[in-house]
Amino acid sequence: MRIVFTRHAKRRMKWRRIEETEVIETIESPERTEPSVFGRKNAYKNIVEKMLKVTYIEEGDKITVISAVDKNR
Repeated sequence: MRIVFTRHAKRRMKWRRIEETEVIETIESPERTEPSVFGRKNAYKNIVEKMLKVTYIEEGDKITVISAVDKNR
């Protein structure tokens, strides 16, 4: 599956010092997931000292990352 990032997601990741590899790892092997609004999904994963929450939407063979947040900050 192809993973793409919105401009909003890239900006948030830069501000919050979240790497693309961390986001991809969260999507591919989350500790838990939950449905969100507008058909989106939230994936959660502890990575080192971060508790990442990644919001994304699946569109056919593509995953679009909407936002990423470090919930420990």
